[in-house]
Amino acid sequence: MSGKVINYYAGGNTAKGFYDLFESNMQGLENIYLLKGGPGTGKSTIMKKLAEAWKKQGYNIERIHCSSDNDSLDGFIIPTLHFGIFDATAPHVLEPKAPGAIEQYVNLGVAWDNTKLKANKDDIVELQTQINAAFQSAYDCFADGLHLHDYLEEIYINEMDFDKANQVTDELIQKILLDKTSIHGNGIVRHRFFGASTPEGVVDFIPSITEELTKRYFIKGRAGTGKSTLLKKVATNAEESGFDVEMYHCGFDPESIDMVVIRELGVCVFDSTDPHEYFPERQGDEIVDLYEQTITPGTDEKYESDITYYTKSYKQRMKDGITYLKEAKALHDQLEAIYIPAVDFAVIDEIYSTIYNEIEKLARG
Repeated sequence: MSGKVINYYAGGNTAKGFYDLFESNMQGLENIYLLKGGPGTGKSTIMKKLAEAWKKQGYNIERIHCSSDNDSLDGFIIPTLHFGIFDATAPHVLEPKAPGAIEQYVNLGVAWDNTKLKANKDDIVELQTQINAAFQSAYDCFADGLHLHDYLEEIYINEMDFDKANQVTDELIQKILLDKTSIHGNGIVRHRFFGASTPEGVVDFIPSITEELTKRYFIKGRAGTGKSTLLKKVATNAEESGFDVEMYHCGFDPESIDMVVIRELGVCVFDSTDPHEYFPERQGDEIVDLYEQTITPGTDEKYESDITYYTKSYKQRMKDGITYLKEAKALHDQLEAIYIPAVDFAVIDEIYSTIYNEIEKLARG
C-alpha cells in the first residue's frame, strides 16, 4: 500500500524577496543529503524518483516543491526515517550543522564536461544575470503590491472592534485546545508555505495538507481583519500545550500567517480568502467569519470605490510579478539547455543508486 504525501513549499517568491524556511523543516532529521550542482544536472529528477520509490514502499513522505519551477522539487522528507534530501543551490543555500555526521554534500558537478561548459561561459554568465534581474523585478512588483495592500488593510483596521476580535479568537482557542495537552510533550514548530507565486500563477496545496484532518476552520474576512493575528495566537497556545505545530506563512507577505495545522488533534485553521478561497465541503468543516463578527456593518459599501481601486491595483502588481517569474523560468530553461548536453547522466544514475541504497539501510534499521 502506498504511503501518504503532503505537498508544500519551504521557499517562496514574496514581497520580501526570496523567503527561505528550509531549516525549520529540517528539524529532527538525522540523515540529510544536500545536492549541489547547476541547472539541468538532475537534482529534481533524483528527488522525484526517490520520493516516488519510497512512497510506493508504503512510507509517508513530504514533497517540497519549487516556487520558481512548477515541475521541480526542492526537497523531500521521509519523517519516520528522519531522512531528508534538498536542493542546496541558490537561492536556498543550505549550510550543514554537523557535516558528515548528519549532512552529506552530493556534488552533481562531477558529471559535467567542463570543456563544453567553458565554451558557453559568456552565455551562461549573461543568462544568469538576466535571470537575477527578472527575479528582482518580480520582487519589486510584489513589494509594490504589498504597499497597496497596506492601504486596503487600513480601511478595515479603522472599522474593527478589537475587543470582539479578541473574543472570537479566545473562543476558537478554547474550542480547539480546552483541557488538551500533547501526549508527546514538547511542541516543535515548523514554518512552511502552503502556496506560492509561481511562473504558472498562484498555486496552493491546501487539499493535500489538510486531507487527513478531521476538523477544518475556514477563516473568512477582509484585509486587516485580524486573520493572521488569530492564527498566530492559535499557534502559540498549541505550542504551549505541547503540540507540534505547522505554521504556513503567506506567500505574498511572509511575515503573515495563513494556516496553522495541529496534526495530533486533526485540526487546521486557515485563511480561506482569495487567492486561496475554499468553502466547507465535508463533515468537520466550519466557517469563522471575522468580517461579519468584528467589522462595522456597511464598511464594504461605505468605502466601495477605495476598496475596488486598491484591490484592483495590488492584484495587477501581483500579475506583473508573475510575468517576471515566467520570464525567469524561460531564461532558466535556456540555461538548462546549455548544461544538459554537458552532463553524463550515467554518473547521475550512480548517484541516485547510492542515495537509494543509503535510504534502504535506514529502512532496515
